[in-house]
Amino acid sequence: MKVIEYTFFFLLIFFACRQESKTTLNLPYQWKSVAITGGGFVDGIVFHPKEPNLRYARTDMGGAYRWDELNKQWVPLTDWVSYEDQNLLGIESIALDPNNPDKLYMACGTYTSEQSPNGEILVSDNRGESFTRIKVPFKMGGNEIGRGNGERIAVDPQNGNIVYLGTRHAGLWRSFDAGMNWHRVENFPNIEETAPDSLSEKELRTWNWTSRGSGIVWVIFEDTKSEHNQSQNIYVGVSLKNRENIFYSNDAGASWKPVPDQPINYRPNHGVIDANGILYISYGDTPGPYPMQNGAVWKYNTKTAEWTDITPDKPDPEQGKTFGYAAVAVDAQNPNTIITSVFHRTYEYGSDDIYRSTDGGKTWAPIFANGAKFDYSIAPYTQHTPIHWMFDIEINPFDPDHAIFTTGFGGFETYDLGNIEKGLPTNWSVYTKGIEETVPLELCSPPKGAHLITAIGDYAGFVHWDLDTVREGQYFTNPYFGNCDGIACAELKPEILVRVGIASAHHGGSNIGYSNNYGKSWRPVAMPTSESKHGHIAVSANGKTWVWTPQNDYPYYTKNNGRSWTKIDSIGKNTRVIADKVNPEKFYAIDIYKGILFSSSDGAKTFKSQNITLANGLAQKGSFRGDVRGGQDRIYATPGFENQLWLAAYNGLYFSEKGDNFNLKPQVSEIHAFGFGMAAPKNNYPSLYLVGTVNGQRGIFRSDNKAQSWHRINDDAHQWGLILHITGDPKKFGRVYLGTHGRGALYGDPL
Repeated sequence: MKVIEYTFFFLLIFFACRQESKTTLNLPYQWKSVAITGGGFVDGIVFHPKEPNLRYARTDMGGAYRWDELNKQWVPLTDWVSYEDQNLLGIESIALDPNNPDKLYMACGTYTSEQSPNGEILVSDNRGESFTRIKVPFKMGGNEIGRGNGERIAVDPQNGNIVYLGTRHAGLWRSFDAGMNWHRVENFPNIEETAPDSLSEKELRTWNWTSRGSGIVWVIFEDTKSEHNQSQNIYVGVSLKNRENIFYSNDAGASWKPVPDQPINYRPNHGVIDANGILYISYGDTPGPYPMQNGAVWKYNTKTAEWTDITPDKPDPEQGKTFGYAAVAVDAQNPNTIITSVFHRTYEYGSDDIYRSTDGGKTWAPIFANGAKFDYSIAPYTQHTPIHWMFDIEINPFDPDHAIFTTGFGGFETYDLGNIEKGLPTNWSVYTKGIEETVPLELCSPPKGAHLITAIGDYAGFVHWDLDTVREGQYFTNPYFGNCDGIACAELKPEILVRVGIASAHHGGSNIGYSNNYGKSWRPVAMPTSESKHGHIAVSANGKTWVWTPQNDYPYYTKNNGRSWTKIDSIGKNTRVIADKVNPEKFYAIDIYKGILFSSSDGAKTFKSQNITLANGLAQKGSFRGDVRGGQDRIYATPGFENQLWLAAYNGLYFSEKGDNFNLKPQVSEIHAFGFGMAAPKNNYPSLYLVGTVNGQRGIFRSDNKAQSWHRINDDAHQWGLILHITGDPKKFGRVYLGTHGRGALYGDPL
C-alpha cells in the first residue's frame, strides 16, 4: 500500500510541476500600451452625425481608433494588421453611414510609390470590431503630402449602399453595394497634374513630396431629400492650383462640371457644407503639412452660385506674412458658427491659431490669441512643442462647445468653445488618451531603475517609471532632442545612461546627453565634431567608456564623459559598437557584409578583427533585409556572460560562446528584432525574445532554454504591423517590451 501511496504522491508532484511549468512559461500574454499619449500625426477626426459620442480618429501611419465614451479613451482598431499587411496602417480616410452607426469604412494604404502595394477598403458592420477587406487596383498615401486634407471617402446619406472614394492618382471611384465592389467614375473630369517642365531631377523629387497636389481630397453630399433614393448634389474637392479644382454633380454622379467662378490660385484642403447649402472651403498653396506661403477661406452659396472671400487674416507673402488655412468646420446646430485653422504662420504675425465666426464669416475672433489655456497633464511632453499641423478641426454635432483640433503630436479639445463670446478664455486639454503613435528607435530596460527607457523618433524619449501613466519629468530634456536614435545604460551601474540623436530645432544644443541618476535628470555633453548627430551609442559595463558612431562617421570613444573624444578608424563608418555586459574593457562590432567581427579588450582604444562565416551566407548589399532602423543584422552581448554574443541576422540566429565562431541556431528563419529578459524560474540563463519567423510561423517569440525551443507569445489579434525592437525586462520574468513603427511602445505580461 505504501508503494502505491508514494507512487501516487510523486505523480501528483510531477503533474503539479508540469502544470506550474505550463502556467509560468507558456501562458498567453496580456498586452498594453506603454503610456506616452499621442506622439504622432492624428490627421483626421470623424464624428457620427446622428449617434452621440461615436467618433473615430485616423493617423498617418499608426492605424485607426474609436472613442470609448465609458472609459474616456480611444480604442485601437487595427492592431491585428500583420507585418505583411503593414501598408494598411496608413489610414487615408474614414467614412461613416449617417443612417447606420454600426457601419464603418476605412481607405487604407501608406504610400503610392511604385514598390508599395495597392490599398484596401476595410468595411465593418460592427464599429471596427472586425473588418471585411476589399482590395482595390490603386495605391493610397496615408503618410504622404495632403494626409491632413478632408475625407476622401463618403457615404450617400440618402442611400447607404452608395459610397464614393476620391484617390490621389486614379480619379473618382464609386460603389453601389456598400463597398464590396468599386468602379471608376469614368465621366469625372481629368485631374491629372504634371510637374513644370523647368524642374531639374532634384527639384522634381522635392516637388513630388512637398508642392504637388494630393489628388481628390474630399467628397461631400448636399443632404437634401431626393425622390430618386440617392443624393443628387455632390461636391468634390481636388488638390489642384491655377486651374479649376471644385467639381459638382446635380444628377447623382451622372455628369460633372466645375463650380463656376471659383477661386483657383490655391489648393483646397478641407470642405464642409452646412444645412443651408453653404459650402465652406479652406485653401493653401500646398496640400501640407509642408509649409504654406499663402491661403484663404471662401464660402459658396449652392443656391445662388455666389462666392464670398471670408478669410479671417489675409496672408501677404511680399511682406513676409506667409501662411495658409488648413481646415474649416461648421456647427451642426448653428450653421452661422464656423471655425478655421491657420497653418504655418510666421511667429511675428501671431503664429498658428483658430478663428471663430458666429455670423457666417463676416467677422472673426482668434481663439488662442484671446487667452486660451492648455492642460498638458496627460501628455506633459506636448508643452515642449508648439501647436502645429492643425489639419483637422471639428465641432461635436451634439455639443457646440466641444471642439477638437489635431496636431503632429495628437491634439487638444475644449468643452467651452463659446467662452470666446463671453470674453473668457477657452480651456483646452490633450484628448489623445489611448492613442499611441510614436516610433521607438531603441529600447532599454535597465537591471535597476525604471521599467523601460525609450528612444523616440521625431521626439526625444522617455523614462517610464510607470508604464500606464505619463508622469511629469519623464521626457528627455537638457538637451531636448528632435529625434533620439539610441539609448544605452551601464550594465553594472545602470544609473548611468547615455542617449544620442539630434537636438530639437526649437531648443538647439548638443546631440548627446547623459544621466547619472537613472534618467531623473540629464546634462548635455560635448560632441566629437560639430557635425556629430544620430547614430548608435554603447556604454561600458561600468559606465566609464562610451562609444558613439554618429551618422555617416566613424565610431568615437570617450573616457571622461565626453570632454574629449578619440576616433576609431579601424572600424568602418556607420558601424554599430556594443559593450560586453560583464567586462568593462570589452566592446564588439560586426560588418555583416564583409564577415568581420571586431573586438576590443582595452576599453575601445584598439580593435582586432577576425573573419567569420555564417551558415546562411553573408548579407549582400542592396538586398532587402528589413527596416534599417530595426534590430536585425545586429550583434548582442549576453547579460551576465562575458564574451557571449548573439547575432540576430535578418535570415537566421547565430550564437558565439566565446566571441569568435558563430553557430546557426535552428528553427529561426527571419528576424526583425531581438533581445534578452529575466531568466525563467530555476534557470540561470536569460530568456531570449525575438520578432520574426520561427518554424515557419511569424510572430513574437520567447525562448527559456537558449534557443532550443520557442514559444509564440502573441496572437493574430496582436501583431501591430512592423515591430522594430524588442527587449525583455531583467527585473521581471516574462515581461517584454516592443517598439513598433507607428503604434508606440507596448508591454506584455503572461496572464
